[in-house]
Amino acid sequence: QAQLVESGGGLVQAGGSLRLSCAASGRTLRRYVMGWFRQAPVKEREFVAAISWSGGTLYADSVKGRFTMSRDNAKNTVYLQMNSLKPEATAVYYCAASSRGNLSSTGLMYDYWGQGTQVTVSS
Repeated sequence: QAQLVESGGGLVQAGGSLRLSCAASGRTLRRYVMGWFRQAPVKEREFVAAISWSGGTLYADSVKGRFTMSRDNAKNTVYLQMNSLKPEATAVYYCAASSRGNLSSTGLMYDYWGQGTQVTVSS
């Protein structure tokens, strides 16, 4: 069983930046695909980004060019650097881990989830 703990959320003005972290414990996730999802109030959960064990990435069109996902396998941690934030990015951001090996934007493909961290972007 793996535990994922997100951190780094907070309140930021539009145009600002935040860096989210997701630390894993209980299992080495070196070979797992890691993903970030977000859920805004009264909206469906949506995919943000994913990274393979080798560093390949996949991004939602809405964040391409502004968000960057990375991982440090030695620290069992993944990151989401979010730049040029917009108010519509306000949501709870969740980290997830998938054992299936392929980059995926589908939440059902992920086995483990964190509790989430709140990101609020003011206009």
